Amino acid sequence: MESKEIVTSHYFYVLLCADNTFYGGYTIDPERRLKQHNSGTGAKYTRVKKRQPMQMIYKEVFDTKRAAMQAEYAFKQLARHEKERFLSTYL
Repeated sequence: MESKEIVTSHYFYVLLCADNTFYGGYTIDPERRLKQHNSGTGAKYTRVKKRQPMQMIYKEVFDTKRAAMQAEYAFKQLARHEKERFLSTYL
């Protein structure tokens, strides 16, 4: 019997909110997660109407959940100008 391995990609992503703030998060399905954020059922930070709509301006795939969540944590520790510098290489 052949074993089937389920391969799941793990993503760190950054949203640009309508109020010009950034939100970084983790997901296994970026498109679904963006829809959740824009419908007001995502993270508490993104439920605020003035932050909607949001657009995903960055996503990076990782092999493990741990690595993706470490990237999310590192991003959230950055000051605004450091986040802008990080994102400027991808925008």
